[in-house]
Amino acid sequence: MTLLFYYDHNVSSLTAQAKQFPLTKPAGFHWDFFLLGCTCFVAGIVGLPLPNGLVPQAPVHTDSCTVYEDRLKVTKEKAADDEDSEWEQHNRRVVEAVEVKEQRVSHWLMALALIGTMTGPLLDVLHTMPRALFSGVFFVVGSGSVFSGGISQNIYFLFTERQFVDPGDLRLKVKKSRIALYLMFQWLGVASSVAISQTIAAIGFPIIIVSLIPLRWIILPRIFTEEELLILDAPTAEAAVVLASMGGQPTRPEVAMAEKKRREQNGDGETGQASSSTGYSGDEGMRSRDGLKDEEEKEIESEEMRRQREKGVQSSLNTGHA
Repeated sequence: MTLLFYYDHNVSSLTAQAKQFPLTKPAGFHWDFFLLGCTCFVAGIVGLPLPNGLVPQAPVHTDSCTVYEDRLKVTKEKAADDEDSEWEQHNRRVVEAVEVKEQRVSHWLMALALIGTMTGPLLDVLHTMPRALFSGVFFVVGSGSVFSGGISQNIYFLFTERQFVDPGDLRLKVKKSRIALYLMFQWLGVASSVAISQTIAAIGFPIIIVSLIPLRWIILPRIFTEEELLILDAPTAEAAVVLASMGGQPTRPEVAMAEKKRREQNGDGETGQASSSTGYSGDEGMRSRDGLKDEEEKEIESEEMRRQREKGVQSSLNTGHA
C-alpha cells in the first residue's frame, strides 16, 4: 500500500500541475506527503479506509478550475512546389488556458464529499451499486487517455508520412528506430503491469510501477542520448512555481552524464557548454516555413509573441510531444 500511495500521489500531483496549466502559486509536494502520512496513520489505527486515490479527480479538478479563452489564429499558406500558386488564408480557433482559479475552498469541499461517501446512509447506497459500474468508470477514464497518451502518439508518428508531419515536431530530430526502441520499453512496462494484475499477485502491481523509476533514472540514460530523452520523455510539470518546493529543476541523469562527458573531452577540467533541461534548444535542424510567409502573417506572429511576453508566458523548447 505504501508503494501504491507513493506513485499514485506522485502521478496525481504531477498531472494536476502539468505544464498546460498556467499556475502561479508554488506547489507543496513535501507537505502533501506529510499530511498523507498523518491521515493514513490515523485511519489505520481507527480502522477507516486509507484516504487516498487522487486519480482522476485531481487533474480533472485543476482543469475545471482553469479559465480557457478562444483565440483566432490566422495563417496564410501556398503550395511549396508551385511558385505561381496563390496565397490562401486559414482561420483556426485556438483554445488557450489563461488562468487557474487557485484556492483551497473547492479542495476542502471535495474532501468533505469523500468523507460523506464513507458514512451512512451513502455508504449503504454504494454497497448496492454493481461492481460492473465501477469497472465502467475506470474503463471510461482509461479510454479517454488512450489516443492522447505518449505511446499512442509515438505509434501514430512512426506510421505517418514525413510530408504530413508538422515541421515543428521535435521528434523529427530523432531516428524512427530510436523512437521504436523507446516504445519497446514503454510497452514492457505496460505489459508487465497488466500481466501481474491478472494473477494472484495482483496486489503487487505497484512494485512494477515503482521499478520503472530506476529503469528511467539509471538504464535509459545509458541507452539514449540527452537530446533523445529531452524530446521523448520531457517532464510533465516543469514550471518554476511548481518546482519551487523541491528547490528548483532537478538535474536529470542524462544531463549530468552529458556534462561529465563534455568535461572529459575538454580535458582541462572546465565545463563545456551548459546543458540542462531548461537550456535545450530545439530550433536547430528543423525545417522552417519562414520563406513562405508574407508580411501580414509575420506581423500577426510578431504581435502574438509580444502579447505573450507582456503576460509573462514563455514557450518551452523541450516539451517534447506532450
